[in-house]
Amino acid sequence: MTTSLDILKKRADFLAASRAAKCGTKGMMVQARLREDDGPLRVGFTCSKKVGNAVARNRAKRRLREVARAILPSAGQAGFDYVLIGRFDATASRDFEALKGDLAYALKKLHRA
Repeated sequence: MTTSLDILKKRADFLAASRAAKCGTKGMMVQARLREDDGPLRVGFTCSKKVGNAVARNRAKRRLREVARAILPSAGQAGFDYVLIGRFDATASRDFEALKGDLAYALKKLHRA
C-alpha cells in the first residue's frame, strides 16, 4: 500500500503536538494532536542526537516513515497531527513487525483517551 501522507514541516506544528497527548512504546514515542480543522491526517518524524550520529538518526527516521506509511492510512484519524519520535537504539534495531505493532498500539491508546 503506497499512500502518500501529508508531512509536518513547520516547527510550530511540532511544538503544538508536543503539548498534546503522547504514548510511549518500546520502539518510539507517538504524539497526537487533534486540530481544529477537518483536513487530512498529517505526520512528522524526529530523532534527537541521543539516537546517534546522522547515519543512525536517518536510518531511524526512514524506518518510522515506512511504519507510518503502513499503519496510519488504516489506523489514523483525519484531523490529527501525529509526531513519531525515534528512541535510542530501539527504533533502528527493533523488528519491523514489532515497530508496526508499537504504532498500532499507541494509536489505539491515544484515540481511546
